[in-house]
Amino acid sequence: MKQVRWGIIGLGNIALKFAEGFQYTKNAKLFAISSRSQNKLLTFKNRFQINDNYCFTNYDSLLACKDLDIVYIALPHSLHHEWVIKSIKKGKNILVEKPATINFLQMENIKNNLKDKNIFFSEAFMYRYHPQIAKVIDLIKNKLIGDLVSMESFFGIDVLGRKKILGIELKKKPNRNYRLYNKELGGGAILDIGCYPVSLSILIASLISKFDFIKTKVLNKKKEIGATGVDMNSFAELNFENNFKSTIGASLTQNLGKKTKIIGTKGELVLEDSWSPINLSSIQINGKNKKTIKIECHKNIYSYEIDILSQCILENKKEPEFPGMTINETLENMRILDKWLI
Repeated sequence: MKQVRWGIIGLGNIALKFAEGFQYTKNAKLFAISSRSQNKLLTFKNRFQINDNYCFTNYDSLLACKDLDIVYIALPHSLHHEWVIKSIKKGKNILVEKPATINFLQMENIKNNLKDKNIFFSEAFMYRYHPQIAKVIDLIKNKLIGDLVSMESFFGIDVLGRKKILGIELKKKPNRNYRLYNKELGGGAILDIGCYPVSLSILIASLISKFDFIKTKVLNKKKEIGATGVDMNSFAELNFENNFKSTIGASLTQNLGKKTKIIGTKGELVLEDSWSPINLSSIQINGKNKKTIKIECHKNIYSYEIDILSQCILENKKEPEFPGMTINETLENMRILDKWLI
């Protein structure tokens, strides 16, 4: 089987998890890496057995490599737009880590640059390729919970944690130089993890009927701004044109979990882990016939994304098929995030 050759720009924590997913795929190979950190480059090289000729200390050199089929951009949010545009100019197929950009205008510019070019592009929402999502879509389409009414979706973790001083437990202070707490670097709960419940809301709402996402209203916004000027806790309600509503929340200080509840006229579906279930995922069905559906899955959720997107490259597609993240969905995701951030 032909293997799609991947290159990674930026070797942070997400890139590491992504790279580990290649062991579960047959149609893809981690072929090249690039980092400005010699230590990270050496660690990846040794761990994933990358040839010296394909270990680059600058990003431009990786983009100049003609042996690559697709590049995964895993840099901080604020650098996504710049390196997506550079990748397009080099004719590279692209997977960019979420959020694709830090605002709608940047994403619109990317779409304009991709026009009339035979380049694959997608935003890396790995949960969309997990068997759990395919099952949820199937259950909804088969009216197991009746007609869709609303949903609730959250993503919240206490990234600061707590420390003890003289026996007193205190909250750690955010480091404004770290990307999560730096506004210029695209920090804050909404951009970093709020993009997940927004993207899932778009997916579920689209199962009802086609509608104009531009008319989606972001209401009842509640935000807690931290000491560094970024939102630490954010909540809102999305009202779609087809009267479907979604209550969403994202937090960097509260353990909101990863739960999603999808409510219909005859019951509801509950996902305890909406974003990254491993080994075994669980869908709780509450209604007339209450039951739990268990789905066995890989230890690495990124493997599904790598496998499906690699097949897209082999078939010369420009974007993934449903329920993968299309460029228009990314545009609407960014449009809604902009409204939430205001």
